[in-house]
Amino acid sequence: MNLYGKIFCTFAKIGLFTIGGGYAMLPLVQKEVVDRKKWLSSEEFIDLLALSQSIPGIMAINISIAAGYKLKKNKGSIVATLGTILPSFVIILAIAMFFRSFQENPYINKMFMAIRPAVVALVAVPVFTTAKEIGITVKTAIIPLASAFLIWYWGVSPIYIVLIAAVGGIIYGKLKKSR
Repeated sequence: MNLYGKIFCTFAKIGLFTIGGGYAMLPLVQKEVVDRKKWLSSEEFIDLLALSQSIPGIMAINISIAAGYKLKKNKGSIVATLGTILPSFVIILAIAMFFRSFQENPYINKMFMAIRPAVVALVAVPVFTTAKEIGITVKTAIIPLASAFLIWYWGVSPIYIVLIAAVGGIIYGKLKKSR
């Protein structure tokens, strides 16, 4: 199988077995793309993760585009993106076609209730793994915790948080560089 086929199959597997969205997808992306295939280093993955979170769009698609681009430029981006979205698209289409027939099924409802805690764990794992890899300490955790609190409790728009963080990062970088 050529590299395009490998890219598509890898991202299709990621798209097929990820329940819970972009953050839940991260451990699988890291395991496949960084650990198994060695297409990206851990540092590159963390950089792509930061980039994927900071630009508009779906994080899972953004990371697929970036990883595919690194491997095979524009065509690699397209192949990785198709691999990521195609399984979800087919599953959602099938669910939409048959939704009425199992909408009130108690077994289906119980299955979805059972999946919820697993999704929380799938989202929590990349948060802690990434925090460990980039060296977040109790001291540096104050900023994201304060940001979350501002958004949750006072309803501050995440846009303002991102803008303040960007300005703060630029100032911090300049001060660090001048020392």
